[in-house]
Amino acid sequence: MELTNEERQSLIDLANEARKRAYVPYSNYPVGAAVRTKSGRLFTGVNVENAAYPQTMCAERVAIFKAVSEGESEFDVIAVVTNNGGSPCGGCRQVMAEFGLDTIILIADGNGKLQKEMTVAEILPEAFTPKHLL
Repeated sequence: MELTNEERQSLIDLANEARKRAYVPYSNYPVGAAVRTKSGRLFTGVNVENAAYPQTMCAERVAIFKAVSEGESEFDVIAVVTNNGGSPCGGCRQVMAEFGLDTIILIADGNGKLQKEMTVAEILPEAFTPKHLL
């Protein structure tokens, strides 16, 4: 799938706007995500921290889980925005792999500047996917 520069920037801006709502009292590292489904719907997510640290949830998974809870499970692209263009964690990479290795990932910084673009297959080579359970 080919994205236009306007589509890229629109998704990055949406994720960056969502990032303002992140609940990050411990790390002060807000993350925003925006996922576009193959049907064209948009879902955002933010990281939500917890005093019991393992219970924290990442923005990427929040956006994906919101989409899935609304009946969407096929994604074209996900934008992830952090202060410094940080990459998705391993857990988020695995969740993204569950829904398609060809999904495009846009990683941007807090100024809305695209830092990296890749597919889920590129960010998680040799991914464990549902086909491995057959």
